[in-house]
Amino acid sequence: MTTNTGSARYEGLGKSGKGHVSTGSGALSEQPYGFSTRFEDEPGTNPEELIAAAHASCFTMALSFALAKEGFEDGTVETQAKVKLEKDGDGFAVTRSDLVTNAKVPGIDDAVFHRIANEAKSGCPISKLLNAEITLDATLTS
Repeated sequence: MTTNTGSARYEGLGKSGKGHVSTGSGALSEQPYGFSTRFEDEPGTNPEELIAAAHASCFTMALSFALAKEGFEDGTVETQAKVKLEKDGDGFAVTRSDLVTNAKVPGIDDAVFHRIANEAKSGCPISKLLNAEITLDATLTS
């Protein structure tokens, strides 16, 4: 259906190197990343932050569409994803993505909401992509 692109450039090697990441759409253009943006407090982004944004946005859209398919016509869905990077032998691994979503959907029952949210979590293309534990904490507010 669609193919999207992203690119990265890294100048220098190891901790002293500096990278820049861009998206094909131009939404991100030459955003800095490197060791210090990943493990310290230097401004810039990192791969896990980008995965978290991708997972949060994918799940939120999947949930929105699933709610609409079930006949709900109005509402708001907000999601935060927390992607965990942990030491794994000599390297690192993304071990989980914790989704926390808050929704306001007039007329929905809590059990129905949680069923739809969990189906959206499983069906979200980014959830399918990630080979990590994916959790969901869904809250429905009135």
